[in-house]
Amino acid sequence: MADHILEATPATVRWGYWDGSLDPVLTIVSGDRVVIDTLSGEPEDLPDEALGFTVLDAHRAVLQKGERGSGPHFLTGPIAIAGAEPGDVLEVLVESIDYLQDWGWNVQLPLHGTLPEDFPDLRRLHVPIDTARGEVAMPWGQTLALSPFFGNIGVAPPLAHGRLSSVQPRAFGGNMDNKELGAGATLYFPVFRPGALFSVGDGHALQGDGEVCLSAIETALRGSFRFVLHKGWSLKVPRAETAETWITMGFDPDLDDAAKQALREMIALICEISGLSPQDAYTLCSIAADLRITQTVDQEKGVHCVIAKKNLPAKRN
Repeated sequence: MADHILEATPATVRWGYWDGSLDPVLTIVSGDRVVIDTLSGEPEDLPDEALGFTVLDAHRAVLQKGERGSGPHFLTGPIAIAGAEPGDVLEVLVESIDYLQDWGWNVQLPLHGTLPEDFPDLRRLHVPIDTARGEVAMPWGQTLALSPFFGNIGVAPPLAHGRLSSVQPRAFGGNMDNKELGAGATLYFPVFRPGALFSVGDGHALQGDGEVCLSAIETALRGSFRFVLHKGWSLKVPRAETAETWITMGFDPDLDDAAKQALREMIALICEISGLSPQDAYTLCSIAADLRITQTVDQEKGVHCVIAKKNLPAKRN
């Protein structure tokens, strides 16, 4: 096992898209750890430095030299894991998350968000982040505790899908915007391309389920990730676990269909772990699992299903 550092530079960050044809910027082996720097914010999202906010030099360099894609997110990567092949599963442990700057931003855009008919005007906020106290100060005088995670995280999509916007979450991951996936979470991704080709970005300092106005408190984050390749496993969509829970996910333009997918994935997971029949697992979901709206603003809406590990029965022989 080895440790690596992947800084955010014009050579390692792409702007607004996922693409299975990209060459890796780093190649590692299963078991390795990588510390990855990420950026957040297009030119119009940057604050006025005269107000005391400082924009990272790396951020300015990427904005000046980066090729702008169809989405707004900056993704660091891709990272190839030696030996990964389509059909495998990549395990990604989020070991820690740190802040690269002391400010964040939030935006409401016309024709976007969950209630565009109620909020038709542009509003962009820049807010100070107290990294030592782990708090963000809102302009109406409220202070909120931070809970950082990466909104856009995943592996490369199938080559046949071509270049995809960074906006929509899909089976490879992408813009899942799932606030459960902070430090200590472990994610599992189906592999679609040789090397898996992992990328991450879209740092969120704080977000509610739904991300209803369009964005969270967006900021630049540094994450430490450990990668483990699993042969002989099979997944259709990403799943995750924390110390106390299992999490399955569904993505679809229709929120009902996203909920059905997340629920079906949870039933399958319960059957794998406990040996229950699908009908018993369905009952267990009804009395012990929670369906939560991940986000309603990324065109492909998200639902995640959460069950406490303590509520899973022991494996049947």
